[in-house]
Amino acid sequence: MIEQSLFLIKPNAVMQGHVGRIISMLEDHGFSILKMKLFRFDEELAKSFYAEHIGKEFFNRLQSFMCSGNTIALLLEKENAIHDLRELNGDVSPQKARPGTIRALHGNGITDNGVHSSDSLASARRETKIIFGV
Repeated sequence: MIEQSLFLIKPNAVMQGHVGRIISMLEDHGFSILKMKLFRFDEELAKSFYAEHIGKEFFNRLQSFMCSGNTIALLLEKENAIHDLRELNGDVSPQKARPGTIRALHGNGITDNGVHSSDSLASARRETKIIFGV
């Protein structure tokens, strides 16, 4: 089934100059880019986007990190996009991610792991609306 997923290139990957390599990996794996946006999270946007994590011990660290620099959002499309994108991302911990995955190559830690992608169709719809307004 053709699916759409939101994909974020997080501030650490943007600051370290990995954007082009990450986008090339996406295209090499058959993803089509439908929309792209460069922006910076503020505290309210981060609260809205990561609402399910409010109150968890890591939330303030995550919020601060996501507000620390520019993020690039992409709306991607392909057959089985959500599953395939999460496989390409690799484990949330770059140290545990399979070699060759985005996080193994461009992540620095669990919070600053380089990228985010939607974990379900419902999340993709919610996240896309927050970031792109559609």
